Amino acid sequence: MSSAPRTAVVTGAGSGIGRAVALALLAEGYHVALAGRRADALAETAALAAAGDRTLAVPTDVSQPDAVDALFGRVGAAWGRLDLLFNNAGMGAGAAFEDLSLAQWKAVVDVNLTGMFLCAQGAFRLMKAQRPQGGRIINNGSISSMSPRPDSAAYVATKHGVSGLTKSLALDGRAYDIACGQIDIGNAVTPLTERMPAGAKQADGRMIPEPRMAVADVARAVVFMASLPLESNVLTMTIMATKMPFVGRG
Repeated sequence: MSSAPRTAVVTGAGSGIGRAVALALLAEGYHVALAGRRADALAETAALAAAGDRTLAVPTDVSQPDAVDALFGRVGAAWGRLDLLFNNAGMGAGAAFEDLSLAQWKAVVDVNLTGMFLCAQGAFRLMKAQRPQGGRIINNGSISSMSPRPDSAAYVATKHGVSGLTKSLALDGRAYDIACGQIDIGNAVTPLTERMPAGAKQADGRMIPEPRMAVADVARAVVFMASLPLESNVLTMTIMATKMPFVGRG
């Protein structure tokens, strides 16, 4: 058996879901490249892991092709292969549709869709070229990839796009043993959902408190998806706070 370490890239690894997944993968023995815009936040994640040379912090703006190329170049140089990409970096722009600026729209598209494309492409190229060939890409979608929230057109449009990207990668990766799946996450306890317990706008305009789930549960779900052999793939998984108003939303 090969003794080569399992390797992963996690984008958006400086906080929230990305940090939780990176820590969970490190606990499973992975070598993990931590990617994100803020070097200080990546250093905090690495310090929490206390995993020594099994972490590689690479400040990365996923919307910039040169930065993404540098990220995957460093992974290839450091570890020689890539087994997993958790394609997680994302942002939102809450605004009434008629007030959503073109600059806001482009910023969300650049990170949530173009950034995810660039990172998936970097991972795909490494996984196709390495020997043994193959690997796994897990895209962070959202329950907004299925059903929108009010005042979130840019975010919702990009997350619907992520679903199409996931399916295309799942198809195009078959010949190279590259599996691709998507995890759709609702209301995990992160800084982005701090407003939920106080009240979130519903489809009928009411503000209703929404429950949240532990971010560690999301990390466990990603680790499960990653643990499967490449002959098997979770194409889509939805994980959500059990009592949040998603089923029947709208």
